[in-house]
Amino acid sequence: MGLFEKIKQGLKKTKDSMMKQVELVINSFTKIDEDFFEELEETLILCDIGVSTSTKICDELRKKVKERGLTDTSTIKDVLKEIIGEMLGEDKGLDLSTTPSVILVIGVNGVGKTTTIGKLCAEFKSEGKNVLVAAADTFRAAAIEQLEVWTKRAGVDIIKHSEGSDPAAVVFDAITAAKARKSDVLICDTAGRLHNKKNLMDELAKISRIIHTQAEGCSLEVLLALDATTGQNAVNQARQFKEVAGITGIVLTKLDGTAKGGIIISITDELKIPVKLIGVGEQIDDLQPFHGVDFVNALFE
Repeated sequence: MGLFEKIKQGLKKTKDSMMKQVELVINSFTKIDEDFFEELEETLILCDIGVSTSTKICDELRKKVKERGLTDTSTIKDVLKEIIGEMLGEDKGLDLSTTPSVILVIGVNGVGKTTTIGKLCAEFKSEGKNVLVAAADTFRAAAIEQLEVWTKRAGVDIIKHSEGSDPAAVVFDAITAAKARKSDVLICDTAGRLHNKKNLMDELAKISRIIHTQAEGCSLEVLLALDATTGQNAVNQARQFKEVAGITGIVLTKLDGTAKGGIIISITDELKIPVKLIGVGEQIDDLQPFHGVDFVNALFE
């Protein structure tokens, strides 16, 4: 199956739900008037695009309709596609320009962080990269064991300490090892206890300091893993994590299991954080780079 087909399949539930509702509004009106815009805006909000982003889309739609002198609702779908495409902007891939490059994966428990790291390991390994993993979630009992299962499966090495040890110390040792082994990529897992924001903030700040001093000059990606099935809750999580960490990109997991894929538009617009990777299935190769054009085409075709 090709890349686009995979993304299309992963977005099937979102497309079926969102586009069905949008088309229902379009087909219910014969002319483009204020009632139409209000109905459309309400529909977009219900499709997990969020209030402010939905308002922005409809404001832009009003502008384009006026500029182009459009009167027939059948023209709306193409204009909507254009606006969402512009909103998503240019794709931003992972920056792995240095040796080692460091990837810090953050996010609450249960969003698929460990699975994401496992899939990244497999992908990088298949590209011939030398990968090392730091098990810096020392807070949760099963975290290290789960990570070990994935690293063994991918055939990459792991640096770990005992449960309850200092996560920053694990990262310190991992950076030292990555340099000594000339690793291409170092992926660091972290604890995800957002309910205790002060502790999390302190921990992430300490880890960041270690990375900046020990891996000075190395490219750093701070990827926030979010569960797409939680809809607007995921956007709220991203908002909170943005306060405590310099997020460079989003990994949206479980996209294939939800109709709430509209949050991609909301995250990109409201938080100005690029979605870099999407999980569109259970298989090890189902973590895909996010391409805005493919996303829009899969939704609107």
